[in-house]
Order: sequence, then structure tokens, then C-alpha cells
Amino acid sequence: MSAGDLVMGGPGQDGPLSTRIRQDVPHSARMYDYFLGGKDHYAVDREAAERVLQVFPNMRTAVRANRAFMRRSTRALAQQGLRQWLDIGTGIPTSPNLHEVAQSVAPDVRVVYVDNDPVVLAHSRALMTSRPEGRTAYLHGDVHDPAAILGAPQLAETLDLGRPVVLSMVALLHFVPDLAEARSIVDRLLAPLPTGSALVLSHATAELDPEGAPKVQEIYNAAGTSLQLRSQAEFATLFEGLRLLEPGIVTAHRWRPDDADPLPVGVTDAQVSFYAAVGIKE
Repeated sequence: MSAGDLVMGGPGQDGPLSTRIRQDVPHSARMYDYFLGGKDHYAVDREAAERVLQVFPNMRTAVRANRAFMRRSTRALAQQGLRQWLDIGTGIPTSPNLHEVAQSVAPDVRVVYVDNDPVVLAHSRALMTSRPEGRTAYLHGDVHDPAAILGAPQLAETLDLGRPVVLSMVALLHFVPDLAEARSIVDRLLAPLPTGSALVLSHATAELDPEGAPKVQEIYNAAGTSLQLRSQAEFATLFEGLRLLEPGIVTAHRWRPDDADPLPVGVTDAQVSFYAAVGIKE
């Protein structure tokens, strides 16, 4: 970790880290890591994840398509000249992380990562591998409190809100059950960002697999993680007032496939069941 990298705490971070990592209940971040083939999960997470795979066998395909969307959207925006990212709901680090993708295009990119999960905090040093020309910071914060995120000193020390910022919340807002609150979160986080800033979102849906996807929702909710699947029309409301980049709202694997992340052969929209889009503030 270089001198230009920051890892700092935030609300809800009191007490030893070991006492805040629950091993007796499944956690969405650790389940996501399991689906991606990672190693940062416990037996309770694997058991819940396997129940998901029983009702939605394509979950591994879905989360990998979602991760690939993050990489492609990041590359595309960096190629368009964006140099700052605020990534909320970061999840357990999985290389290449967002800053690695962006800095492969422009080494001077700056990124602030935000997550409220102590598991992510425990691995946050993996997010602190910025190239010398750029900078990364980690903030232990909660998407339900946009003011605290925007007012955090590590954000002010890393990002210049007078210049465009990419607000990235990939596979996050379906964990905000109330659509009005989700829209309010987006609005409050975008409000101080200048013209030219971007919003990157992906969101789980039941529209493309009306049998399997609702069963996934039931498993998450029963495990104590509120999951709200939404329609394309509901997802679109999160981009009101923004100009959508082509191809608009599509399933995650269909958003600008490129040579690094080509369209997977034979993968269907129902297997992915994530909508994705990028909007520009004008």
C-alpha cells in the first residue's frame, strides 16, 4: 500500500473486527464470492448459496456476467475520459478490481470504495493497490446514509467533486427494498456531482425468469437479507434525468461486449437476469 492510499473507518465500526463478522448466518457478499469461485465464505454461506443454485442453477453465470459488466463499463468510461470513481457496495475484492481495470486505461484514475460489510473491511487492503499516478481509498460506510459517504474525509482527500465522477452501484440497489428510497439514494449521491458525471447500475430482476428468480428472492429474505427484484420499468426510474449511453437498458452480458469481455456463447437473458445501464448527467 502506497502513501497515497487510504483505508479508514466509519459508522458502525466499533469493536474488534472478529466480533462483527457473523459466521452463523449467511451473508450476501460471501455468497456472491462463492458464486464467483472465491474462497472468502463460510459453511453457512455455501449452504445458502447451494440452495440458490438448486432453484436458479445459472446464478454463477449471472454473477459473472454482472462482474464482466463492471469491467466493460469501467473501461468504456475511462476511455471516454472519466478519471474518478465512487464505488458503493464494493463487495469482497476480486481481481481485477475496479481501480485495476480503470488504471489499465488511465493510470491516474482515483477510486473511493465504500461498503458496510466488515468482511470487506477485513480484505480492504486488496483494494489499496493503486498505481503511483492514481489513488484509492476505502470507506466503511452505508448506502442508506449518502450524507455520511459524501461528507467523509477520505472522499474529500481522494476525489475532486468539481470534476466528473462515476457513481457505481453494481448489484447493490436490489438490497434496498423500497423503490422510493433507492431513487432517493441515487438522487442524493448524484446531486453534488457535476455535469459529465456518470451513473453505473445493475439490478436483479424476475422478469426474465419468472419461476426461478422469485425463489432466489425467498431464500435471501429468509436468510435475513432483504432482496427486491425489479422490472425493467422500475429500474429505468433510477436513471430519470440522465442520458443513457447506448445500448440503453439491457441484460448485463449485452452491455457493449468487447474483445476483453465478449458476449458469452449461448448465454440467454434468463440465465443472467440482471439489468444493466450507464447514464450521464447533463
